[in-house]
Amino acid sequence: MPLKGVDFYMEKLLIPKKVTGFLKIYEITLYPLVKEVKIPAFKIGKQLRFNKEKFLKIYFNGEK
Repeated sequence: MPLKGVDFYMEKLLIPKKVTGFLKIYEITLYPLVKEVKIPAFKIGKQLRFNKEKFLKIYFNGEK
């Protein structure tokens, strides 16, 4: 039985593969950008995730 609300939150998150697709970079290039906080990210367990709304603002508007 799926947890309530999990799908809702997953729609608001991006995985590294989606972010690298937007930026047209390799995944290995993404991690230093995250470490330097040029792209905000957080971890769920050991997995890296990106807030979709924040990422798209940065991607389209250059905002931080």
